[in-house]
Amino acid sequence: MIKILFVCLGNICRSPMAEAMFRDLVKREGLEGKIDVDSAGTGDWHVGKPPHEGTRKILQQYKIDSEGLQARQISTEDFGDFQYIIGMDANNIDNIKRLGTFGDHIVVKRLMDLVENQEKKDIPDPYFTGDFDETYDLVKKGFQALLKDIKENNQL
Repeated sequence: MIKILFVCLGNICRSPMAEAMFRDLVKREGLEGKIDVDSAGTGDWHVGKPPHEGTRKILQQYKIDSEGLQARQISTEDFGDFQYIIGMDANNIDNIKRLGTFGDHIVVKRLMDLVENQEKKDIPDPYFTGDFDETYDLVKKGFQALLKDIKENNQL
């Protein structure tokens, strides 16, 4: 089982959006039972809360289920559980790396680092920008590259 953890700042906008969208993609690709998806935040401000209203709204617009998602904070235990820890921006990656060291079995990258010829590498936080459409579009774009990487490196 390949386990992927999407990480943003508070785990109410970008990373739960990514979690719900990638779960939907996994289901459409027939990879359920082979890929497991979760999300977390580097901060603890929103632990236990559902995704931001803007995240829920855009997911509903595209008929993607977000039921049951609750914010949580990343922990060092996640380093042993996940093969991919995917941050939404450079600050997320820096915060993840400050938690400690992790083995070579973990891929820790920004989502947009996986996209070739991608100028914008950080996915802006819609909590501050208000632009959930841009976040959705960038996350969707990143998923094609992520799924390709997973398939190529894990014989799926």
